[in-house]
Amino acid sequence: MLHLGLDIGGTKMEAVLLDQNGTVRFRERRPTWKADYAGFIHHLAEMVHYIKTEQKQEFTIGIGLPGAIDPETDLIKNCNCLVLNGENLAKDLACRLEQPVFLANDADCFTLSEAIDGAGQGYGTVFGVIIGTGCGGGVVVNGQLLSGPNAIAGEWGHNPLPGWTAEKDGPVQHCYCLHENCIESYISGTGFSRRFNEKQASQLSTESIIAAAEAGDPLAFAHYQHFIDAFARSIAGVINTLDPHVIVIGGGLSNVASIYRDLPPAIKRYIFSSSCHTAIVKARFGDASGVRGAAWLPTLHSHQTDTARRTA
Repeated sequence: MLHLGLDIGGTKMEAVLLDQNGTVRFRERRPTWKADYAGFIHHLAEMVHYIKTEQKQEFTIGIGLPGAIDPETDLIKNCNCLVLNGENLAKDLACRLEQPVFLANDADCFTLSEAIDGAGQGYGTVFGVIIGTGCGGGVVVNGQLLSGPNAIAGEWGHNPLPGWTAEKDGPVQHCYCLHENCIESYISGTGFSRRFNEKQASQLSTESIIAAAEAGDPLAFAHYQHFIDAFARSIAGVINTLDPHVIVIGGGLSNVASIYRDLPPAIKRYIFSSSCHTAIVKARFGDASGVRGAAWLPTLHSHQTDTARRTA
């Protein structure tokens, strides 16, 4: 049996077909249909049918998307592909394709991928961090996604920045979630560049600011140092609460090599311990982790079902 993962983004849909060893057997990318829900379902189903004709082999289907599934209604919420909000995509697509479809948040898929055969493989508790446009996360414990009654496990980016002061962290940051000083406003790539540019009246990209910091520019370097400190305060809260064995970092800022040198000693200043043994590592599969994790979702469900049967 093969496993098809679908990653739904704001501009593109990516499909990856994995075999049981995690080897990519097929890959396809198409634009995301955003005009209406009926058209979205049609184009997604057409993509799956095309893969079936190309492969001639049965496969499971899992989908990751930047949103959440309301645990009370199974309807999608907070998705940047707006036509999906308020819809039961898993049910509707399963009816269209006549086979089960499994759905999860893209940060959960990222974490699942890295826990199964990525940089978090072999660790008991994996906390996945995505620091790119936003700041998301997910939790996998002993190979199983952690989920709760509010469907927000791992959403650490919308906790307040620990220890915030105007003197240390600058002006109040207003988040789209309607709260103030969310972690996402400080350590996401978007927040990182926006705050620097507002302060310096510039229009530099995140990459340019990092390059300037590495070249010794004092303003850019000070901004980077604050980023590391804010990141460390935020991660320390996760470690004090969850105490994961490994933290796997993905997203655009995960490519900044100095993070893996500078973050661990900074964390030690804030955790409730004299030392920190949590590994801080870069994602193995990078941008592909989300779609790979989506592919593994049905196998996760199968494992849970088998476990329930054994314990019944």
